[in-house]
Amino acid sequence: MKNVPIRGIIPALITPMYPDESVNFEELRRQVNRQIDGGVHAIFCFGTNGEGYILSGEEKKQVLETVIDEVKGRVPVYAGTGCISTKETIAQCKMAEAAGADVLSIITPSFAAASQDEIYEHYKSVAEAVDLPIVLYNIPARTGNAIAPATVGRLSKIDNIVGAKDSSGHFTNILGYIDAGKESGDFAVLSGNDQLIIWNLLAGGTGGIAGCANVYPHTMASIYDLFMAGKIEEAKAANASIASFRACFKYGNPNTIVKTAVALLGYEVGKCRAPFNQVPEAGIEAIKKVLEENAAKGMR
Repeated sequence: MKNVPIRGIIPALITPMYPDESVNFEELRRQVNRQIDGGVHAIFCFGTNGEGYILSGEEKKQVLETVIDEVKGRVPVYAGTGCISTKETIAQCKMAEAAGADVLSIITPSFAAASQDEIYEHYKSVAEAVDLPIVLYNIPARTGNAIAPATVGRLSKIDNIVGAKDSSGHFTNILGYIDAGKESGDFAVLSGNDQLIIWNLLAGGTGGIAGCANVYPHTMASIYDLFMAGKIEEAKAANASIASFRACFKYGNPNTIVKTAVALLGYEVGKCRAPFNQVPEAGIEAIKKVLEENAAKGMR
């Protein structure tokens, strides 16, 4: 198994698209370099902000291979390989392993309700089928299924299940994951909610998978760097600085708002795939205003 430190600010990289909704691979390479130049600590392909929920299996393969080729080993590359069925999840994990991914991020099965035993067996079966580090991904508002802290504790005892990303939005759940992982020693907990990253770090977590890094890679990466340098108040301020942008999420799906903002910064990333691609005019104006205000503050 690869020995990859699960830490830092890891952007859930957007997937640029042309007006016909095909993937813009040239712009994808540009976004990879923009993120690395901004100081991020890894790249995460086709997560929620990368529209993994709407890409085909072949598109995911092409996106991942393009990103790995462009990264050229400068930072670890994560691949979001979770599907509804265990069988398809294993197939996607094997695809990512063959492509050269460093870490697998596996979202819980969705739509059908799953018991904790079913969730445990799902991840156990996947872990036995591949030889890469696995980060569990909990986002119950989108999937309908949550990984309980006790189940995280059980799963953390499997050698290649090395961490968990929590996007529940509940800090108590992050704390539960951190506590559950202590039994296994070196178990990483990442915040999937950008506003909780500094608090996750202070509690013993290791960073965050951050959608807002698509808009502000340097600012987001600085949260972790400042924290590691012992500049806690500055790290808190950096984390708090994204609040005005996050306030724009009320105008639409958060990943639609993020992609719209990147487009408004002048990058040819296109829109999210229909039907998840609408932002009202009031939202567009609000995003423009926030981007202008934050640029004046030096956020980038």
